[in-house]
Amino acid sequence: MKGIGRFLAVLALGLAIPLVAASRPAILDVRLGQHPDKTRLVLELSQAPSYRSYLVENPLRLVIELAGADWAFDPRVLPAGRGAIQNLRFARFDAASSRLVADLATPVQLMQPVLLTSGSSFRLVIDLVPVSGTQVAASSVIPISAEDTAPVGAGPVLPAPKPLIAPVPLQVASLGFPPPAKPVPPRTKPIIVIDPGHGGVDPGTIADGGTYEKTITLAIAREVKRVLEATGRYRVVLTRDDDIFIPLRQRIQIARQAHGDVFISLHADAHANDETRGASVYTLSENASDAEAEALAQRENKVDLIAGVDLSKESEVVTGILIDLAQRETMNLSARFAGILVDEMARSTLLLRNTHRFAGFAVLKAPDVASVLVEMGYLSNDADEALLKTKAHRKKLAEAIGRALDRYFD
Repeated sequence: MKGIGRFLAVLALGLAIPLVAASRPAILDVRLGQHPDKTRLVLELSQAPSYRSYLVENPLRLVIELAGADWAFDPRVLPAGRGAIQNLRFARFDAASSRLVADLATPVQLMQPVLLTSGSSFRLVIDLVPVSGTQVAASSVIPISAEDTAPVGAGPVLPAPKPLIAPVPLQVASLGFPPPAKPVPPRTKPIIVIDPGHGGVDPGTIADGGTYEKTITLAIAREVKRVLEATGRYRVVLTRDDDIFIPLRQRIQIARQAHGDVFISLHADAHANDETRGASVYTLSENASDAEAEALAQRENKVDLIAGVDLSKESEVVTGILIDLAQRETMNLSARFAGILVDEMARSTLLLRNTHRFAGFAVLKAPDVASVLVEMGYLSNDADEALLKTKAHRKKLAEAIGRALDRYFD
């Protein structure tokens, strides 16, 4: 979590720079995201905004008015259009407000906005859901027949309906899952959380020779712990140190409560083709990199149902936004560590082609802990199974993880 903490600290420092008057909100960034069911517009702000958003017909546009807001970046570099949004335009309408206009490619429903807060950082999130022309809610559309005007700024915008600024109800959510109960303790050693996959009533893959995945992952996790602690550089936490079942989301909670800096989940899967062998490293992606990765993610995520416990009932709105936004920096750090880990593992074991893969594993969704899932080999392959059962190979894998962590933190 140190990397995320540094990121937030830099962000906080950036917000302290007097780019604009402290009493006025600053628009720090604008982002667009395209999803299968919606287009998401995100505004990064220095203060909670006073604003309103609405749709305008003929042609159809989204208008966002922000009271007393200044732009802390060049609005000429607004992101290119994506999804339902063809392009974005900005103008300072008058001394009291700034305006962002999105030209829309298709009719949309304007969803209730959400304001995410994290210390002095604010993210205004607006979702546009495609609908048929007749489904656009009349209350969200303001018909204006006048021609667009061109205030001083960056292109034409719409004439202002009155009143200019009206408060809009917000859903407000803290950025991230519920925070740990205790403050982050001071420490100098990075905290590494090792997660032996499966356990207890969930054996994972069972090899033809009778080897259980849960046994292999625990043995290697213990070896990783031994190797890392021997360096004196790290404090290591295991999500389980016995043959017990732990739901996937509880593994995330263990990592967060330990204030982990890196989370490594260990697995040894099966493949329909018993000739397939080699290790791979996964990081989080809601859109899996290939069909195999997606099928694997779906199978792993269903493990929660084995013990009759469903821990996935997070708020739909907040969970979606947190996955899309709060994990932006975490996913970057995860990908960086995954690249280093692939490099080091190549010195110790056979790797699959396209070794760094992406899938929607639930266990990788901690919003503030860099997380990877390591498939150390296939128990459906006799050669991989034999290697994973040897102490020598387990030591090689543990040492590769140790070297990768050294490079990552250096």
